[in-house]
Amino acid sequence: MSLRAIKRIYSCMNTLKLFFYQLPQNIAAVFRGYNLIFHVAFILLTYVLVVRGFDWFFFEHTRSPLIFIVSIPSALLGFFIPVFLPLVLVISGARRQKERIKNTGYALAQSGAMAWVISSAYKAITGRSHPEVFADASMVVMDLSRDFQFGFFERGIFWGWPSSHTTIAFAIAMTAFTLYPSMKMRVAALLTALYIGLGVSTTIHWFSDVTAGALLGTCVGIVVGNAFKTRITKHAS
Repeated sequence: MSLRAIKRIYSCMNTLKLFFYQLPQNIAAVFRGYNLIFHVAFILLTYVLVVRGFDWFFFEHTRSPLIFIVSIPSALLGFFIPVFLPLVLVISGARRQKERIKNTGYALAQSGAMAWVISSAYKAITGRSHPEVFADASMVVMDLSRDFQFGFFERGIFWGWPSSHTTIAFAIAMTAFTLYPSMKMRVAALLTALYIGLGVSTTIHWFSDVTAGALLGTCVGIVVGNAFKTRITKHAS
């Protein structure tokens, strides 16, 4: 193996370390101090929305072919953005030797991964039923909005509460929001997250799944964004 190849491998391994930058501390921070307010807030908000019947009301009034067609791309965006956007930024930053771009890519990757793991953990212990995805206004559908099955892994981690699509979307949006002062970028990030959240609330999730995911994702995004903002500031100095 040539010396150049060894240097490239070493450089690749060294840059991958950025994904794990303060990862244990960031995970702990999500569940510590003032950030616990986010958890209490989305749990209480979910309880109110479920008990007051708003989840079922929202479900009944958003069944239409037009809403479904407009909303269904949100699930695809919620998958492709967290996977490909960080990868593009990391590769672009490395090739152009732009530390800030690379820093952003790894920050988005970490916040997306953390959001998925934490939201999946909640799903594993709450076991909430998902709405009937392909129901329309003419169908008679049971109200499953109150159907939780608490325990461990009762209904897996791919459906349920909170919405992982929304949690990841808001985590990434708030990470970008924290890292960049540009108003255009902040608005674009938040609008994308809102579209993903509203889209899945009319298709594969209950409305309270989405509100919970938005609050949890915001918490994760702020924690990771601040950590990587501190890192790039130290690097620049």
